[in-house]
Amino acid sequence: MRKTEPGVQATPTVQVIERMFALMDVLASREEAMSLKEISEKTGLHPSTTHRILNDLATGRFVDRPHPGNYRLGMRLLELGNLVKSRLNVRDAALLPMRELHKLIAQPVNLSVRQGDEIIYVERAYSERSGMQVVRAIGGRAPLHLTSVGKLFLAADDPVRVRAYAARTGLAGHTKNSLTQLPILERDLSRVRQYGVARDNEELELGVRCMAAGIYDDQGRLAAGLSISAPAERLEEAWLGKLKATANEISASLGYHAGLPRA
Repeated sequence: MRKTEPGVQATPTVQVIERMFALMDVLASREEAMSLKEISEKTGLHPSTTHRILNDLATGRFVDRPHPGNYRLGMRLLELGNLVKSRLNVRDAALLPMRELHKLIAQPVNLSVRQGDEIIYVERAYSERSGMQVVRAIGGRAPLHLTSVGKLFLAADDPVRVRAYAARTGLAGHTKNSLTQLPILERDLSRVRQYGVARDNEELELGVRCMAAGIYDDQGRLAAGLSISAPAERLEEAWLGKLKATANEISASLGYHAGLPRA
């Protein structure tokens, strides 16, 4: 098997496959169908070569011909993409990056998703040999407005839905730091939207602080939240950059990219 140096993109060993990739990349760069001449010019391939490969791709439905001499990406790619998407699981995608983040900060890292008016902890990375830790039980639940990840989900809602959440739950508090007044919560959510991260300042449990960053799917939707929980006096701002980088890594593995608007 041919080895590739780190950071160097591999190229196919079969020339026709390399040309096929080039053609599909050109077609992917435009929403509308492209003429054979334009495709040939952009790839640098001879028109006869371009025509032959595109016809073979059209036979497999990887390319469509809406009009004679015009081509665009085909529905077969959508079918295959949906198969890949159906196999993607945020927990599976997150587990290794979470463990790497835990090694860097030596504090528990939690993965949570929204379920109704609560978050539910679905995965964690921690070490039983570490000292004082805040370990969340998998399957544990907490109100959205009292947790850093929950605030990420509330911040993704429009103001009407946030007010409806407040009316349903009454914004019940757990500690003296809990945000139990809607105007105060709305200001906090505004900061979450501005900075892209959320915090829990001993609002769920006294002596415990958290920070969270969102994980997004291929549609730009908030799929989950990644958080660090630590004793209040031990939570370090320096961890925030590492947390965001890890959340971005997981998002990318789910198909999210920076140019995609967040829903």
